[in-house]
Amino acid sequence: MKQLLSEIQQCTICSTHLDLGPRPVVTGHPNSKIIIIGQAPGTKVHASGIPWDDASGKELRRWLDISVDAFYNTENIAIVPMGFCYPGKGKSGDLPPRPECAPQWHEAFLGQMPKVELVLLIGMYAQKYYLRKQAKRTLTETVKNYEEYLPKFLPLPHPSPRNRHWLTKNPWFEEEVIPQLRSVTQKFI
Repeated sequence: MKQLLSEIQQCTICSTHLDLGPRPVVTGHPNSKIIIIGQAPGTKVHASGIPWDDASGKELRRWLDISVDAFYNTENIAIVPMGFCYPGKGKSGDLPPRPECAPQWHEAFLGQMPKVELVLLIGMYAQKYYLRKQAKRTLTETVKNYEEYLPKFLPLPHPSPRNRHWLTKNPWFEEEVIPQLRSVTQKFI
């Protein structure tokens, strides 16, 4: 695991496409029980090097109902975004995760964590990549049908403040999915 993390930290596979340059942000431990697969770091996380060190991370920890210490304990949780580096700014937010990253690193990295019990798939990119044909037509449909993917996967929307409209429009998420998320994750933390 240490060797693989070192190789990831030195990765430059898509550096010509990264406005801020490569700075992979990924964590894990051979004893990790939960893997959080999100999109890609934002500018704040790129600057700090700490995954989910922003408003989205604060909301995600609220959804999980866990402390900062438990969240960043790699024996509890591995954090493996679809793109390990900040992809740059787009017209209406950050660009999508770089497509080279997950195929290059995910299989080898996840293979180093044999004790994983649950994979949280945050956002459409993670859901499409991991659920493939089992993903529904939209993120909303996939998340609404979350029970189909348990016990291995639990699809979630992105906890970004930009997603407030989606969360307001889909109150069932807070009422039904969040309690299930907390129940499932508390078993492993």
